[in-house]
Amino acid sequence: MMVLPAVDILDGHVVQLVGGKPGTEQVVLPDPLEVAKEWERKGAPMVHVIDLDGAFGKGGNPNLIRRMLRELKIPVQVGGGIRSTAMVDQYVDWGAARVIVGTKAITDTNWLEDISCAHPGKVVLALDTAKGHIQVKGWQEASKLSLEQMFAIIKSLPLAAVLNTDVDVEGRAQGINAAEVRKFVERCPHKVIASGGIRGMEDIRALESIGAEACVAGIALYTKRINPSDIWRRAK
Repeated sequence: MMVLPAVDILDGHVVQLVGGKPGTEQVVLPDPLEVAKEWERKGAPMVHVIDLDGAFGKGGNPNLIRRMLRELKIPVQVGGGIRSTAMVDQYVDWGAARVIVGTKAITDTNWLEDISCAHPGKVVLALDTAKGHIQVKGWQEASKLSLEQMFAIIKSLPLAAVLNTDVDVEGRAQGINAAEVRKFVERCPHKVIASGGIRGMEDIRALESIGAEACVAGIALYTKRINPSDIWRRAK
């Protein structure tokens, strides 16, 4: 199982938020490109870059992300505020290994079908959940679609994976909700990238045993609760 370090960009800095809420920063670092390069040097197999400015409608950081895609040697998975075909095409053209789409893809599943078929194996669908219900619009609303309905819609699509962030535990580093993750992985028709709540190696081992293809680690890595050599030495 791959462990992907999170590089979340807000106001030009790398941050780690609690529950995705601005103003709850647990980590603030000044240079996203250098942070990503440091994870690369430490052996990360891929970095997970989220443009929080774009997600929050604050304009985004496409030029910075383009530079990251150009200068990093490892694959980059990019998301945050990607709501148009042009943006998906642009990031793929710039060299993104995977492009993450969320709210727009859930509210317009025809669009999701179009972009995933145009870029097979490149699109990751973010299905963020709270108490088992899909969350949209920055986790401010519950989707009208149930997980079962969404799984039926995406079953035949050529997605790279489904990213499931457990909003109830995200950014707290207090442990994953293993029962919820297991239910999600068992029902999802695609490979699953798990995110939210990781506090240490016990959670990573649990996710691996559950069958997640990958997981995203943030605060636990930045606060050194996880030693990069413990996870990326195995990955190699």
